[in-house]
Amino acid sequence: MPEWIFGLAGVLTASAPLLIAVIGETFSERAGVVNLSVNGAMLLAAMAGFAVAVQTGSLELGFFAGAIIGALMALVVAFASLTLRQSQVAVGLVLALLGRDLAYFLGNPFMGVPGPRVGALPIPFLKDLPILGPLLFQQSPIVYIALLTVVLAWIWIFQTRPGLVLRCVGERPPAAFVRGIPVTRIRYGYAVLGGALVGFAGAAYTLDLKGGWQGPISGIDGIGWIVLAITIFGGWHPVRGAFGALLFAWLQWVSLVLQPSLPGIPSQVLNVAPFPLMIFALLLTNLGNTEWVHTALSRLPESSRRLALRILRGLQVSPPAALGMVFEEES
Repeated sequence: MPEWIFGLAGVLTASAPLLIAVIGETFSERAGVVNLSVNGAMLLAAMAGFAVAVQTGSLELGFFAGAIIGALMALVVAFASLTLRQSQVAVGLVLALLGRDLAYFLGNPFMGVPGPRVGALPIPFLKDLPILGPLLFQQSPIVYIALLTVVLAWIWIFQTRPGLVLRCVGERPPAAFVRGIPVTRIRYGYAVLGGALVGFAGAAYTLDLKGGWQGPISGIDGIGWIVLAITIFGGWHPVRGAFGALLFAWLQWVSLVLQPSLPGIPSQVLNVAPFPLMIFALLLTNLGNTEWVHTALSRLPESSRRLALRILRGLQVSPPAALGMVFEEES
């Protein structure tokens, strides 16, 4: 079997927690709640999920603990913003820092401790298919859950009546309220759901992808900020967000592949390269409307200018109109 197939299978494995977390944040922001605590929530859920799994011997309880922590942190953000009318950004940033510090402090006893880990679950018959077998059907259950989450999220948001309500709440909450939709309650629900998915994704790192808790060297810190960036890059769309998560995982894989070929470049540079590249991709989503870009493109030949404009327009995204805005329901 060609090595590139196993490489792409590894990319899919590495992207699975990202996929789940991006879908969670997409649900939250589609409802109008910006949860900036994602990075701290993922770290705390990763540590606590592993700790619970070690103490109980149950992977299921470990994932449940991670989801509960993510949901509770999202609930704090929702309560502070929707009920107390405080800044979602400020509360989320404080919780992100608090969650990170708590994870490192409380996780000291579990650093380097062996614990249970999710194994591969090949699907009978399908695992023997050429190319698709090793790529898709010899994966961990977390990969299957991630792919299923993307599909279900797309169906829910764009093909169901509750999904239409969700989009209405995130775009025009006054209009939704006039039609009898409980805007605040729905925002609470999706914020907590999104937080639970983020927490589940955090636990997936230590219970599946990383196989344990290593504190600051676990390689999880910073992933939450990438989740927020991918959510924006994905235009708050599950499928496009999934593409962003796969792109980031692919960039990480490429950086590893290139290390032996580029001995003159420090490995640390290649390891962190996917982060600025992802941020650059995020910037491209907002460049199409800037005057200086249109001025620069006007100097290109007509065919090249049209191609560049078509690419920039394809990357452009618009956030939900009421994202981050507090809506007060009148009694």
